Amino acid sequence: MLKKLAGMGLSLALAGTVLAGCGSGHNTGNDNTGSKAAATYVPKELNVQFVPSQNDASDLQAKSHPLEQLLSDKLGIPVHVSVSTTYNSIIEAMASKQIDIGFIPASGYIIAHDQKHAANIILQAERYGVHHPDGKPTHQLVTTYQAMILVRKDSGIKSLKDLKGKKIAWQDPTSPAGYVWPAVEMKKAGVDPVTDVQGDVMQGHGAAIQALVNKQVDAAAVFDDARNIVKKDIPNIFDITTPLYYTAPIPNDTICVRPDMDPTWVRKIQQAFMDIADAKKNPEGHKMIESIYTHEGYQVADDHVFDIARAYQKELDNQ
Repeated sequence: MLKKLAGMGLSLALAGTVLAGCGSGHNTGNDNTGSKAAATYVPKELNVQFVPSQNDASDLQAKSHPLEQLLSDKLGIPVHVSVSTTYNSIIEAMASKQIDIGFIPASGYIIAHDQKHAANIILQAERYGVHHPDGKPTHQLVTTYQAMILVRKDSGIKSLKDLKGKKIAWQDPTSPAGYVWPAVEMKKAGVDPVTDVQGDVMQGHGAAIQALVNKQVDAAAVFDDARNIVKKDIPNIFDITTPLYYTAPIPNDTICVRPDMDPTWVRKIQQAFMDIADAKKNPEGHKMIESIYTHEGYQVADDHVFDIARAYQKELDNQ
């Protein structure tokens, strides 16, 4: 099943015709959108889309409704927020210009920008770092995070090689923490993420951890430390599970716009999101953003930061 879904994700990423008028290549100067396209689209309304990373779709949809009003107040035009089931769906929707702004993780951004020419990065999320091994947040804002492969303490699994023949919970094939980074690093350690394990694709990192606790899977690839999002429902989660493996750092999520977005509107959108997420200026907005995506703030993005994601995507494509 995983092989089929991973192949489907890659096929979606590679399929389609390059959009006319959209730029390509990496950032070549101070243009943080990373595109040379003529930006001509002046929106009269904006469509924004998310994918659940920690919550189910209905939960995220409910939490995101206030964002519509906050963004609309900041930008002076109607804003519509919706929830997608996969990152590929957002990429395809941006390619067809049905979606103007997408929250896309690092690996999805590489597909959307480099291969589909459907999105330009404008912001990168900031989060608090994670202290090991207790999973508590640090007081330092960071622009990278790690993935971890989580197992039950009673599983007998002590190394990546012990995962051979086991069942592992994955996320969307374009999820950096839920698939790309763990899969690439498992392969380097001699464990093929397609043929050596049985993959079970979950929607949401919380769902993956729940499946692990219920012994539906033997391991789960999740962001570090996703156990905090289920701690309220599973108070002993840190007692019954343990990280088997931590990946190399992953660039934090992006906020992207369609490549033809007017430069003035790019700046307006950047400022609106940064203002809404600012804990001092807008405590309620900050709390909402944090509850949706564990984002603590945003900074203007640099396309070159995502070269590491390009390298991992290349490794994944060659597997």
